Amino acid sequence: VQLVESGGGLVQAGGSLRLSCAASDPTFSSYSIGWFRQAPGKEREFVVFIGWRGMTTNYADSVKDRFTISRDNAKNTVYLQMNSLKPEDTAVYYCAAKYFRGSVNPGEYDFWGQGTQVTVSS
Repeated sequence: VQLVESGGGLVQAGGSLRLSCAASDPTFSSYSIGWFRQAPGKEREFVVFIGWRGMTTNYADSVKDRFTISRDNAKNTVYLQMNSLKPEDTAVYYCAAKYFRGSVNPGEYDFWGQGTQVTVSS
């Protein structure tokens, strides 16, 4: 499964961005999709995942009530709507695919995108 992220950029604190994770593989709907982020000098951290049917989601406490994940299996795309952005949200954001059930552990994901930079200025 090849994943391509888009939608990153520079935004002021309090602003919004919507990231997209697109796949060309027709089996996309069988995969849970996770978003992870990595800031300079820090380990990659879990942000959120959505289950393969879109019925299950799991958010990190740091983004709960600010970020919303959704998926459109007809378009083979997962979206991450990020509102009320904070400078500490600055990182490279990666989407990843895991067959069937999602996980907060990045080591359990099979496929990764190349990442998209999100920078939030104060």
